[in-house]
Amino acid sequence: RAGGRRGEIYRQLRDIAERYGEEIRRRYPDIPRRVSGFNLDSLLAEKHFHVAQALVGSEATCVTVLRAELILVPVVQARSVVVLGFDDIAKAADAVPAILPHEPIALEGMDHRIIDFQQRKHLHPEALKLLPEGPGYLLVQFGGETREDADRQARGMLATLEESEHGPRVSLFDDEEHEEQLWQVRESGLGATARVPGMNDTWPGWEDAAVAPERLGDYLRDLLQLYDEFGYGEASVYGHFGHGCVHSRIPFDLQSAAGVATYRRFLERAADLVVSYGGSFSGEHGDGQQRGELLPKMFGDELVRAMEEFKAAFDPEDRMNPGKVVAPYRLDENLRLGASWSPEDVETYFKYPHDEGSFSRAVTRCVGVGKCRREGGGVMCPSYMVTREEEHSTRGRARLLFEMLDGHGDSPVSDGWRSTAVRDALDLCLACKGCKTDCPVNVDMATYKAEFLAHHYAGRLRPAAHYSMGWLPVWARLAALAPRAVNALAAAPGLTDVAKALGGVAREREVPLFAGERFTDWYRRRGPRGSGERGELLLWPDTFSDNFHPAVARSAVEVLEAAGFRVRIPDQTLCCGLTWISTGQLATARRVLRRTVDALRDDIRAGVTVVGLEPSCTAVFRADAPELFPHDEDVLRLRDQTRTLAEVLSERAGDWRPPPVDRHAVIQTHCHQHAVMGFDTDLALMRAYGVDPEVLDSGCCGLAGNFGFEDGHYEVSQACGERALLPAVREAQRSSVILADGFSCRTQIEQGDTGRQAMHLAELLAATVRGGLPAETPEQAVTRTSPPGRVARLAALGGVTAAALCAAGLAAVIGRARR
Repeated sequence: RAGGRRGEIYRQLRDIAERYGEEIRRRYPDIPRRVSGFNLDSLLAEKHFHVAQALVGSEATCVTVLRAELILVPVVQARSVVVLGFDDIAKAADAVPAILPHEPIALEGMDHRIIDFQQRKHLHPEALKLLPEGPGYLLVQFGGETREDADRQARGMLATLEESEHGPRVSLFDDEEHEEQLWQVRESGLGATARVPGMNDTWPGWEDAAVAPERLGDYLRDLLQLYDEFGYGEASVYGHFGHGCVHSRIPFDLQSAAGVATYRRFLERAADLVVSYGGSFSGEHGDGQQRGELLPKMFGDELVRAMEEFKAAFDPEDRMNPGKVVAPYRLDENLRLGASWSPEDVETYFKYPHDEGSFSRAVTRCVGVGKCRREGGGVMCPSYMVTREEEHSTRGRARLLFEMLDGHGDSPVSDGWRSTAVRDALDLCLACKGCKTDCPVNVDMATYKAEFLAHHYAGRLRPAAHYSMGWLPVWARLAALAPRAVNALAAAPGLTDVAKALGGVAREREVPLFAGERFTDWYRRRGPRGSGERGELLLWPDTFSDNFHPAVARSAVEVLEAAGFRVRIPDQTLCCGLTWISTGQLATARRVLRRTVDALRDDIRAGVTVVGLEPSCTAVFRADAPELFPHDEDVLRLRDQTRTLAEVLSERAGDWRPPPVDRHAVIQTHCHQHAVMGFDTDLALMRAYGVDPEVLDSGCCGLAGNFGFEDGHYEVSQACGERALLPAVREAQRSSVILADGFSCRTQIEQGDTGRQAMHLAELLAATVRGGLPAETPEQAVTRTSPPGRVARLAALGGVTAAALCAAGLAAVIGRARR
């Protein structure tokens, strides 16, 4: 009864319901999942003229939702999962009607291809072992107040199936660990079907059509036959079979005119097939542009006119998301790729061996799943977790990089590699590499960022931090000549602020202290020892373990010698190039890596194992170097021969046991270890050595190498740390070990107002070899450089002041002499 604009809209909507009511009742599919078109049936009297429900799924074509009231579903207290194996996916679908009366809370289907794709990608190997014989599968979940209730429902379903013609193979699980593993297999469907090694790229296009569950088996048989007819037989099918909704990614050729024409013909035929089954083109994602053109096949011209009137009631000027659902663009125009797609071809530093050597293929990996937009859990994507901005998610950055290549000549990013918009979006990327593993399609934004920075700053002055922190190995080598004096100068009143400002360092950060003696100097003075009965190892003295925390490397030598190895180090100061890679100085990084490989060539070719202690430097040898030099056999050998401390002890000294640690440990996994080497070996080793591990699900620590030290990043860096890591360290018992193998992680903990210091695994094991840990604050067993005292800091300031005065006086004398 309200007047004004709202009253006008409601009058128009009631008129639509009255004029088109009978046609709506006749043409709208009565199935569990119908998302195609607008929900005009919600305007009918028997649906209580529910305008809000009519607007659900309207894809921003009518209104902007400012507030929504939701109907909540009670949380199920206990669950059981049954996995059923069938001879094919259609036979699995045939069993759905027999299962539904038992009221499962979830009923999902998967075919053998999605399992094969995950095996090819090495996804969830342990979970795949739990599946019964297939090749078609149903995952059926039951819920109840108790586990017994859920199990009783599951057994009731199995009894029904045993008496039917379906006869599946069965695996039943009622423990949370296995249930979670199995759901990861299903939830990885989209990621598993994209960028499958050895296959053509797959794309959405017919990814969520839905039919009545009782007709699902026959529909799948016809759909698979249609795939074969069009040459799309590699497509997999999976989905919400309890609702008759089928997901699929199809190997369309979307880069040639003939391929796009075939794509159109297939969609038209697939639409006809769904209509013949009384189904919906979309059962979940909506029609958008892709299926809007096909809606007359499903609803008829009369109801399409009704949908146009519905949109016009809210948006008479067609300003909201035009071209979608009604008055749509053609399904083969405005394609992301298309026959005219021609991205900029540029010589890159990284060679992208997993993307056919193409940066443009690399940045099209993202398929928009949005797993990077989660609020917690895993590592990806720390900047999104603290900003909640799409621009600062892996997906947002991938889209901007795609636009930057301007494949259609009409990109909103018009300045290519010099783009400030792309630079700003990448600025808050911590280069943690979390997406390299956590992303379902393995987008590696850290690599893309380094590549972008290399081109963006080519021939131009870089930010100060690129010189101060990007060239850290050089400055560290110079500081080793007088480390105590450098520490005093860096901490001197006034000078520290000036140095931070000149170096682009956040003023809130403390400058890390250089050790009084480098590890390599200590080692060369000491020399190799040990029996060497297990062979010889080359310990890699990274910049951080050599110059800042040499106790880590000394402890590693002690542990490896105790385990029966003979340890050597390189004969000269070398570097993996990490800091140049992270700041995008890739030409320099390549030269540094080439020098290192040349120096290590004899050891590499002799098969000597290289032991890495700093995870980020180890990851360079295992991942970055092969991607910079994918055809260099020595680089590939170095990749294969580089091991973490835990891997060496597990693989080559599995029978060695130090004295039991017998201590609880709060563990921060380094992001690059998570992404490249993995942490399972470390975890198993620690358990074998008597550690009670508590691995934090804290994601990136926030410091992330140079990121957290750079001016302008401190707030985001700390927010990442405060999300989980720093509170967990503060709450840890005083007797617990704080374990972090990464120098950045240890620094973040030390500077994060926790009152604790973290140890490296090598330091923990060495302490037990020496006789054990202190009962409280076990980090007392390790050695760290003490900050310079007040006298030293004032002396350094006085020395600089005196030098400045002398220089000024000398300049004045010279000036007078010249006059």
